[in-house]
Amino acid sequence: MYLRTIQLTNFKNYPEASFEFNSNVNGIVGANGSGKTNLLDAIHYLSFGKSCFSAKDVSSVRLGTEFFALHGEFADVESGNTTQVSCVYKNGAKSLKANKKEYERLSDHVGLFPVVMVSPYDSDIINDGNEVRRKFFDKIISQFDKIYLQHLIHYKKLLLQRNAVLRQQMESRHADLSLLQVIDYQLIEDGVQLFQRRRQFIEDIRPMFLEHYRRLSGGVEEVDIHYDSALLETGYEEGLAKSFPADSKCGFTTFGVHKDDYDFTIDGQPVKHFGSQGQQKSFSLALRLSQFDYAFAFNKRKPILLLDDIFDKLDRSRISELLSMVGKEHFGQVFISDTDETRVKAILGEHGIEHQVFEIKRQ
Repeated sequence: MYLRTIQLTNFKNYPEASFEFNSNVNGIVGANGSGKTNLLDAIHYLSFGKSCFSAKDVSSVRLGTEFFALHGEFADVESGNTTQVSCVYKNGAKSLKANKKEYERLSDHVGLFPVVMVSPYDSDIINDGNEVRRKFFDKIISQFDKIYLQHLIHYKKLLLQRNAVLRQQMESRHADLSLLQVIDYQLIEDGVQLFQRRRQFIEDIRPMFLEHYRRLSGGVEEVDIHYDSALLETGYEEGLAKSFPADSKCGFTTFGVHKDDYDFTIDGQPVKHFGSQGQQKSFSLALRLSQFDYAFAFNKRKPILLLDDIFDKLDRSRISELLSMVGKEHFGQVFISDTDETRVKAILGEHGIEHQVFEIKRQ
């Protein structure tokens, strides 16, 4: 499966634009601010029905206009069958259609045309707080496990309710223990399910991650990833009971899977503090390539791989290995953005990778 064509109208900095891609590697080149990343985000929109960078659809409407429209044609490499996908946002409402038929639920579309986006913002997964890492992994799991997504949504609602009761108790110094017991019973049920699924996911993805990093680095560094949860040491009911006095004083829940984190290490030390920029980029890239492998293993469809500004902060040997990996049949359609057209053509040509290059000019 690959994206054959795309048309953009009033999307970010594009008034009107259309592109026809090949099924292998497509280079997207242009000056900073020309719209390379916006084009990749348009592809992400057709896959997920939303932007990779903003939760608000209105942020993707071109300045001075009232709507945006995206139309793409996905083609199956083997059968030649095509699917027309459209995403239109207007007057605060969004419509997502496949072959002119609108989806009742956005979730029915997610996963049919998978995309993995590698962005410079991926450094946030390493350097920001645990909430960013939880969201990163929750998003991947939720794409392929609707039951997990239901537990996650329900858990968040229950957590808001529990915190509201705790705040009320803190202010009035009166605890409605019967209501807390009802909430805790459901919170534990959802929380245990999330804990078990997260732990299994890391076990599944860890070998893929280690292999990708080994290849990118030439095996000169040892990295690892581990799931860190208080539930690894303490039962949920016991943990909530022990934390109740502290929760009552501060007005929010201090124990649970909403506090989980993921430990990223290099040579036994935190990547955040001991990894160079190149090592950190290699780490986040290996995570994304593992996401590709996981998606492919789950639904037997190769995701479209979007590599935004990928050459920055990677040395030549790591770039060479990445392109060697991209050029093989393991990956399907790939998009690579860069500011230097000469560099893109030279690197792809050096590895004998079939490709075409699109120059994006500032709109």
